[in-house]
Amino acid sequence: MRLVAAAKVRRAQEQVLATRPFADALTQVLYGLENRLGSVDVNLPLFSQREVKNVALLVITGDRGLCGGYNANIIRRGEQRVKELESKGVKCQLITVGRKSTQYFERRVTPVVSSHIGLNQIPSADEASVIADELLALFLSETVDRVELVYTRFVSLINSRPVVQTMLPLTIQGLEEQDDEMFRLVTREGKLQVERMTVESKPEQSFPKDMIFEQDPVQILDALLPLYINNQLLRALQESAASELAARMTAMSNASTNAKDLIRQLSLTYNKARQASITQEILEVVAGANSL
Repeated sequence: MRLVAAAKVRRAQEQVLATRPFADALTQVLYGLENRLGSVDVNLPLFSQREVKNVALLVITGDRGLCGGYNANIIRRGEQRVKELESKGVKCQLITVGRKSTQYFERRVTPVVSSHIGLNQIPSADEASVIADELLALFLSETVDRVELVYTRFVSLINSRPVVQTMLPLTIQGLEEQDDEMFRLVTREGKLQVERMTVESKPEQSFPKDMIFEQDPVQILDALLPLYINNQLLRALQESAASELAARMTAMSNASTNAKDLIRQLSLTYNKARQASITQEILEVVAGANSL
């Protein structure tokens, strides 16, 4: 299982590399539109700030166990977030990704609006699009006033951190570009390791001042924002998948080490008992011979 998880981490790395050109191009276009709009008041549904009375929480876990405390930690963080919101008088609705969170929260009071199980362990853009459309529908219909993600952010092979991130509503200031990151599976001293490396982002590029838009830039921005949401959700799914696979690699490595230690201890105990039995038999033979 450790080697299978390692192979899947490689596939996750390849997927991150494959999706980065689209993410870079999308971010550059959003940058150009933001610069062109300047101080214009952008009145778009995804930017609308409402009084928060209902919040949708998307909790991302795995479908299987045998990955240490990965699932337990994210479920505990989601439950903690629900209590924080309810203590402020805010109602919560849950959307779960993964069989572990679905089974847990379906037995709790907080309603589960929908659940997504059986997804590919290596997240795909199509799966992210389905979930993003559902979140957008909840927000645009004003069923919820805010959408938050509860997922595991990958830090290193032995360290991951459950985080809460606000997905909707968006803000113009929230579209600033940051250095991208990727995961690399490397071998050092005969041991597999997963490293997180930072990829320098491309310099900002503004549209030429004499560029003519066939449509209003606000309309173009409105059409591109759902793609931006899809990309952000896919990134969260990729982070969670990398964290789960790294946790499974570590858990299976520890399990193998513990099994070897247990075998060594049992072999030592068995050899001691066998030696004691042989010694006892020799003593009985010697005592019997002396008595003749």
